[in-house]
Amino acid sequence: MDRQTFDTRAGFQAQLDECLSRATLTLAMFDPDYGWWELGGVHSDALLRTFLRQGGRLQLAAHSNAKLERDAPRFLRLLRDYSHLIECRLTNRTLHQLTDSFCVADERHVVRRFHSDHFRGEAIFDDPSSTQTPLERFQGIWTETQPGLHANVTGL
Repeated sequence: MDRQTFDTRAGFQAQLDECLSRATLTLAMFDPDYGWWELGGVHSDALLRTFLRQGGRLQLAAHSNAKLERDAPRFLRLLRDYSHLIECRLTNRTLHQLTDSFCVADERHVVRRFHSDHFRGEAIFDDPSSTQTPLERFQGIWTETQPGLHANVTGL
């Protein structure tokens, strides 16, 4: 097990990049709006394209997709190119009080921020037991979602 803590945007992004680079099968992500995730950045795009090219599946749950639609054109192209492997969903209003943020890769790696307004968090790699609670939380959130972002909705 490898555990790292962070409390800056750069620290969060470095740990998220590490998590994305280790993913081979699944990525399950939750954030209220992905505003700080840099999913539309060149480096994240390259990591996600590699993951998806190898057949990985990406699930994103959010309260709102507005920031991704407005600020992440590379992610929208990624969604268009790999729509069969990416599912973006929106939470019901009853879950809008949820403010944490996390990414779980392959049921072995997790990066989480304790509150989406702050960068304080932790990353744990190569420890399936540390992903059990976040995965259960993700499944609970996922069951309370509806279809969200689609490549064709944004005109791509």
